[in-house]
Amino acid sequence: MAGLHIPELIAALRTVLPERVAPYALHEPLFAGQEWRYVKECIDTGWVSSAGEYVGLFEASLVKHTGAAFAVAMVNGTSALHMALLAVGVRPGDEVLVPALTFVATANAVSFCGAVPHFVDSDAASLGVDVAKLAHYFSNSLARSGGGWVNRRTGRRIAAMVAMHTFGHPVDLDPLAALCAEYAIPLIEDAAESLGSYYKNRHSGRHGVIAALSFNGNKIVTTGGGGALITGDQNLAARIRHLSTTAKLPHAWEFSHDEPGYNYRMPNINAALGCAQMEQLAGFVERKRRLAKRYEAALEAVSGVHFFVEPTYAKSNYWLNAIILDQPSMTARDDVLAQLHQNGILARPAWKLMNSLPMYSGCPSMDLSCAERLAASLINLPSSVSLEPSHA
Repeated sequence: MAGLHIPELIAALRTVLPERVAPYALHEPLFAGQEWRYVKECIDTGWVSSAGEYVGLFEASLVKHTGAAFAVAMVNGTSALHMALLAVGVRPGDEVLVPALTFVATANAVSFCGAVPHFVDSDAASLGVDVAKLAHYFSNSLARSGGGWVNRRTGRRIAAMVAMHTFGHPVDLDPLAALCAEYAIPLIEDAAESLGSYYKNRHSGRHGVIAALSFNGNKIVTTGGGGALITGDQNLAARIRHLSTTAKLPHAWEFSHDEPGYNYRMPNINAALGCAQMEQLAGFVERKRRLAKRYEAALEAVSGVHFFVEPTYAKSNYWLNAIILDQPSMTARDDVLAQLHQNGILARPAWKLMNSLPMYSGCPSMDLSCAERLAASLINLPSSVSLEPSHA
């Protein structure tokens, strides 16, 4: 593409990546603490399923780190989103506002509730929800109905807003929370990628009614597969804990269930892995932020592309580092990706926009011009903690 010399880009990236045999994966887990000891204890004692002390210890570590009042560990991030939506009252036939630029789990969780995703645009400063544009859209597209708001075109109730913190960079939460409060729309934070990220010195996930986390193998902290919900609402936490444990009523021996529930609780053996990972989280974030600074410096002199830096209000975990082509073009983007892969740098594009997927192509959406530009220009770079030495 005009202005970008791909060999120059590759040369700049090689000044950041450590000298070793390629390929450089996008994001690999790092096990450098007590993982083996804690997991072995689960195996030795037989406490490998959802009953076991590590589940509670893991939830306590999330509470301590995020400052949230309550945490409930889940089997994965998608199940956490599903529970969050059900907990705030999303019903079949409702619409839920979600970014078009997100991982498919965000939209899928809405579908699990029998609801319809309603796609909103992103902004270039955070890669998340464009709050100002959304406010204007609300004034033209929503209508009062009873005690809530509906989509003027479809008549469906707007039941919730899910804001995703893209690649670990927090959305501008204060104005978004104020907008949602004005319209009485519950705000859910999809914080799957933002553990260790802060918005104005407050951990992400603490501005909405509830937030979902993910601990998939590629996340900054992993439990192999896993997720969690954090919230400040005790009743909400209790409701989720009950519903995600097959809605089983406590009893010494009887299996009594009072409603259809879900088998979504995290196993103890996964939580044990998570406890060891959480002990290293501060160091992981420090190393990832140093890696981002080195990428930023190395790419300053490369024309035709710029490194994405955290919003001014945020301290991000830089879960995935990103570059943005100055001239959006799917063809040019894919050419860059192909040449990076040929050189062992396993970069990837952003996700396909949700409204472009066949199962969601007919869903309502606002103008998505910024998300479309980002999809045609954004490339994620290798971001593993191990790419940065443990000490500067």
